[in-house]
Amino acid sequence: MASSSRKVIFQNVAPAILANACVFLFSVVDGIFVGNGAGSQALGAVNLALPFVLLAQALNAMASIGGVTITAIRFGRSDKAGAQNAFMHSFTLNLAVGILITLSGSVFTGAVCGLLSASESYLPLVREYVFWYALFAIPNALSLNLQSFCRNDGSPGLVAVTNVVSTSLNIFLDWLFVFPLQMGVMGAAIATGISQTVGLLVALTHYVFKKGSLRIQKYKPQMKLFRKIAFRGLPEAIAQFSTPVTTLCMNYTLIAAYGDIGINAFAIISYLSSFTMAVFFGASEGMQPLFGQAYGAKEDDNLRHYYRAGQLISVIGSALCVAIYVIFPHFLCKLFGADAQTLEFTAIHMWEYCWGFIVGSVNSMLSAYFYSTKRSGQAIALNVARSLVMNSLIITLLPKLFGSAVVWHAFGIYEVFVLIVAVILKKVSERKGILYR
Repeated sequence: MASSSRKVIFQNVAPAILANACVFLFSVVDGIFVGNGAGSQALGAVNLALPFVLLAQALNAMASIGGVTITAIRFGRSDKAGAQNAFMHSFTLNLAVGILITLSGSVFTGAVCGLLSASESYLPLVREYVFWYALFAIPNALSLNLQSFCRNDGSPGLVAVTNVVSTSLNIFLDWLFVFPLQMGVMGAAIATGISQTVGLLVALTHYVFKKGSLRIQKYKPQMKLFRKIAFRGLPEAIAQFSTPVTTLCMNYTLIAAYGDIGINAFAIISYLSSFTMAVFFGASEGMQPLFGQAYGAKEDDNLRHYYRAGQLISVIGSALCVAIYVIFPHFLCKLFGADAQTLEFTAIHMWEYCWGFIVGSVNSMLSAYFYSTKRSGQAIALNVARSLVMNSLIITLLPKLFGSAVVWHAFGIYEVFVLIVAVILKKVSERKGILYR
């Protein structure tokens, strides 16, 4: 790999991984402070609310990544006006998503909590977290959107700065609201919202001070382009649905098999899962502009080179995460304030769940490769199988066939099946070489 190529990949992938890791760290830091400051019950409540948070992030990803994909291809073709148009349509679509999430979580809080399967013991805390998280959904959506385009518009470093600032602020505010002010899960949600709002203000400097080609300005809306952005971003949205769907199915199965200790243990594992997913979503999002620009310029060799590099980064990154989780399970559980019973139960089952991350990282990069090269059909097929079909079927059916203990392996098992589908889709779509459309 040439040094110039390594530099380009690093400049794109490192900030993207950092950005995604910081986004998910908001939830992880919430969990650490809530678990230590408000107890295991509060930690379980935040975990039950997590699918709502992840659903919001998946819809944000659809509006952002769809626009970023189109923008990258148009930049590759030297079509700056077309790239600007796609950016503004994506920005507007993200604003609409933020409004939808705000209304859903703040006005229909009870209905949302019902869908999250919150039991009587968890319901008040889940309601509190969902309501306050939803109030900040608009700045959260716009912050993620503007950061995604900063990477494509020559400012990946600003994305890193934005996330360091917002994550540092989130840690301080979580401590302030949960410990000295004793605000519990409400404090954790407010801390996240304020931090994301500050992140939005930092990201805005790229556009206000005109550091790149993209501008926030008036434009003529085109429904066709809105639909195109949604379609191109749909694979990524479906991919990110995997975590909330998996969490819902796991919560349903675990509470039936193990009761509250199963929920509390999976709360810790799902926080680590969210962070790991951030690493390989970040790797795939960082490689996406490189895939798109190489595709737009019809550079076969560069496209194949970037694909191989992306897979290598994904596998190494996820393998390192798994190694840390397997070697230090007790230390990680203690970070979340787990009691002795929850700590031992979680440590026993940690490796059984986490080995699937390595296979999942390969699938995420394949999905990004598909949708960045105008193979949205293949990307959608892959992510529907991964995020809506195989995960729900395997998590709910395997324990009934082979006993409740197998549920911890279900994540890795369905990722293996998805990988088989992904490899077949890639071979079929490239049997006559890469097609440029």
